Amino acid sequence: MSTTADTTSQAGPREWLGLAVLALPTLLLSIDVSVLHLAVPHISEGLNPSAAQMLWIIDIYGFLIAGFLVTMGTLGDRIGRRKLLLIGAAAFGVASLAAVFADDSATLIAARAAMGIAGATLMPSTLALIINMFADARQRGVAIAVWVTMFSVGIALGPVVGGAMLEYFWWGSVFLLGVPIMGVLLVAGPLLLPEYRDEEAGRLDLTSVALSLATILPVIYGLKEIANEGVGPVPLAAIVVGLVVGVLFVRRQRTLESPLLDLGLFGNATFRTALVTLLLSMLVAGGTYLTVTQYLQLVGGLSPMKAGLYLLPAAFALIVTAVVSPMAASRFRPAYVVAVGLAVSGIGHVMLSLADSSSGIAQVVTGFAFVYAGGGPLIALGTDIVVGSAQPEQAGSAAALSETSTELGMALGVALLGSLGAAVYRAGVDVPEGVAAGADDTLAGAVEAAQGVSSNVATTLLDSARAAFTDGMNAIGAIGAFVALASAVLVAVVIKIPATGAGEDSDGADGSADGVVPAVNAEG
Repeated sequence: MSTTADTTSQAGPREWLGLAVLALPTLLLSIDVSVLHLAVPHISEGLNPSAAQMLWIIDIYGFLIAGFLVTMGTLGDRIGRRKLLLIGAAAFGVASLAAVFADDSATLIAARAAMGIAGATLMPSTLALIINMFADARQRGVAIAVWVTMFSVGIALGPVVGGAMLEYFWWGSVFLLGVPIMGVLLVAGPLLLPEYRDEEAGRLDLTSVALSLATILPVIYGLKEIANEGVGPVPLAAIVVGLVVGVLFVRRQRTLESPLLDLGLFGNATFRTALVTLLLSMLVAGGTYLTVTQYLQLVGGLSPMKAGLYLLPAAFALIVTAVVSPMAASRFRPAYVVAVGLAVSGIGHVMLSLADSSSGIAQVVTGFAFVYAGGGPLIALGTDIVVGSAQPEQAGSAAALSETSTELGMALGVALLGSLGAAVYRAGVDVPEGVAAGADDTLAGAVEAAQGVSSNVATTLLDSARAAFTDGMNAIGAIGAFVALASAVLVAVVIKIPATGAGEDSDGADGSADGVVPAVNAEG
């Protein structure tokens, strides 16, 4: 399989303007994640969801994105990636409006589910179009770096914009952000984006679609329920069913002339390692972000606006390292750049594991900045390592797998680590007699319950609740440190791609290893 880019095909002004349009979904989805986490206390107050409902409000979006990404990536290859992108943009805008006016937890969960299905069309279509529009390896590397940077910009803007909106408007206003952004995409997309489809892709196998959903969703449900309620027959059965169906899915893909998922991509050790590392890192990031945003508001006592501003150092650090990483990869092996970043993240997680509830804001903000700074190289280089291993006709599958790994990791992080934090909280909180129900379930519930009791009882309750919540954050930080450091070793040992500036003097005749195009080919 030849993976050498066509260096004679240079992207022009239209492609670069198209890249600006393709950055919009990335910007929106990253804003949406950061805004939602910041709005958790306000949603708790406005809709009074149970702990399980709150977790579903947060993670149903990511679960359904993860469940439908493979299907949508392959569907885009068949009907056209631009067409699927625009259909998804319209659906996302409508679902966002439904979330804005949700008046109970069930309605909001349903709206978030619809946003997740629509969101699954956006990311693989966006990344696949970038791969097709930028055939030159150097330009493609720059384009993907810009695309990743917009994700970082969204994380930076989300807390500030969302904090301002939550300061002056009700919680539903945060979902209005998706409407104008999707409107711009719908207007500019047909003018600037070319259409791409694989003319030899064949028909979409609906049986494979059903099998893929029946694999992913039961496993996610089972893991979530075990983390939230403990081991039981129903979640264990769900996981077993998902795994069994997964075996059937894999067997079917091997027999199809036009499979839903090209399993040949997994034959490359570099591809597999990059996917696993993205999954684990995003898992830790999802749980950490959820915990830190609540810590700043409910333990640190900051307003949404101030909490958003306190998160800016982390977002800025992510932007800087994501932009600088491709340049570093032109001199040093990308694996080493990623591994150093993961080690830096590990330091940040250690700081979070040692923070306390009385004087930990500065330490939490600093540790979180280290976590995000260390994640920049993986996001910037890991994505290109994954998609660079695919032929142009495999772009949809490769992009879908990359995004599946990322979104599934974020969703599992919120579900598993969020549930772990909740379990530690419930085990550690000491609720005085006479306090309303809910204080022993979540910190937000304790804050609300404290408003209806005497000052002495309120102080006792909040001190215990904040300490218990911080203990949960400490546990998540310890897990994050282990995952980050173990991933750093794995990446450094397995991924053998040479420095992208090495050209033909390195491991392979084309500067590649294991059949993978270097993440950013500085020599073009």
